[in-house]
Amino acid sequence: MSIRAAQFIKARAFSAMVFVLLGLAPALAVVRIGDDSGGQIGPYLAKYRALRASGERVEIDGAGASACTMLLGIIPRNHICVTPRASLVFHSAWDPQGDQGVSADGNRILWSTYPEGIRQWIKRRGGLHSQIIVLRGSELAAMFPTCR
Repeated sequence: MSIRAAQFIKARAFSAMVFVLLGLAPALAVVRIGDDSGGQIGPYLAKYRALRASGERVEIDGAGASACTMLLGIIPRNHICVTPRASLVFHSAWDPQGDQGVSADGNRILWSTYPEGIRQWIKRRGGLHSQIIVLRGSELAAMFPTCR
């Protein structure tokens, strides 16, 4: 093999490696979630589905409440980590009119997005209802990896 051919092959290999690394870059990004009080379910479903498709990792660092908690079932578990400050606040879905009446349809959506371990945790605390229940500390760390 000539020197020129060897240089060409090395250059092609280097270029291929650069393109592979660039392709991995979005998967290495981290989205931090903290102090999110939630909101209407629809926008959160769309937001978390797009986040899942991006391959980005999610770091929960602070409170995630209400519709924010749906990320637990939409984002793959191996793309979620929690910090010692993380807490997740659950309650029943409220009527979108803002009167805090329970929305059965909203509860079905919330429930269907939660992974089984979260459902069991919620059941042990009486289920989704108007009173909030909070998952944090060692209980949360036992369910999801700790951020490094």
